[in-house]
Amino acid sequence: MNFIKKITGIALFIGVLSTINAQQTPTFTEYNYNPFIINAAYAGSTTNPELSISNNGTFNQFEGSPKSFSLSGHGAINQKKVGLGAGIIRDEIGVTTNTSFFAAYSYKIYFDFESSRPYWQLYEPGVLSFGITAGVQQYQNSLTQLGIVGDPNFAQDINATIPTIGLGVLFNHASFYVGFSTPNILGDTLASDDSLNLNSPYYSYFGYRFFNNRFQGLMIKPNILLKYEDGAPLQADINIAVSFRNKFEIGTGYRTSNAINFLAGIYLFNNIRAIYNYNLTTNDSPLGNTHGFILSYQFGKGYQIK
Repeated sequence: MNFIKKITGIALFIGVLSTINAQQTPTFTEYNYNPFIINAAYAGSTTNPELSISNNGTFNQFEGSPKSFSLSGHGAINQKKVGLGAGIIRDEIGVTTNTSFFAAYSYKIYFDFESSRPYWQLYEPGVLSFGITAGVQQYQNSLTQLGIVGDPNFAQDINATIPTIGLGVLFNHASFYVGFSTPNILGDTLASDDSLNLNSPYYSYFGYRFFNNRFQGLMIKPNILLKYEDGAPLQADINIAVSFRNKFEIGTGYRTSNAINFLAGIYLFNNIRAIYNYNLTTNDSPLGNTHGFILSYQFGKGYQIK
């Protein structure tokens, strides 16, 4: 067994006494470019239906280091009042694997606020959206691969099925947005394995869009995401990106006690958006830095208005 993989798996369980605690849920780097992953209320918020795929950590050099993958899609019906979507999220770290499948529904209330908007990009002037998800999470922990003997907590593998229900709310304006969500309000209440102790994270986020058509279509987008999970310190993602008429953008950010983020993106053929991100760790973690990408396709006119 690879030494790093063993160390990674053991570190996840330091402090465990009588129960096995699930891994901490990831803070998704791609939440700015696919908010649907963390908030069902975003379903149907784009101008046209959208499909997204993302991956982080695949090229990490150490076996057992964190990896995540997501595939999702969403769109609107009923004159954009209703949003529907579905997704798959898979996370791996050490000997632990989490795979979630979910379907989402959202309902929107529109407000007609006057606001100056860039001619090259449209936003709904004011939308209050409520969302709900229903799904199932498959949690697998191959503890016996760690080779720890004499400790009953590591004597057998865990394979649990967990029904999930998530809630979210989002207010989106031409100039700003604010949201709150949690992917599973049930926690481990209905888990098939009683030894599992699963905490559900809570996300809140806010972003602002600065633009002025006199500056040739530049948009500056600062934002912050806060994640709270019982048993873990409050985590914040603070980011800023600069976009040019939905043709290309660059950005950077800081994740508290964890990493500095860098990203670069380009919009291709009106309908495709490709984002590359690089997370530079700021602590002494042996897992190293990570690469990731987000690839999205929006139907119809896509991301380009003109």
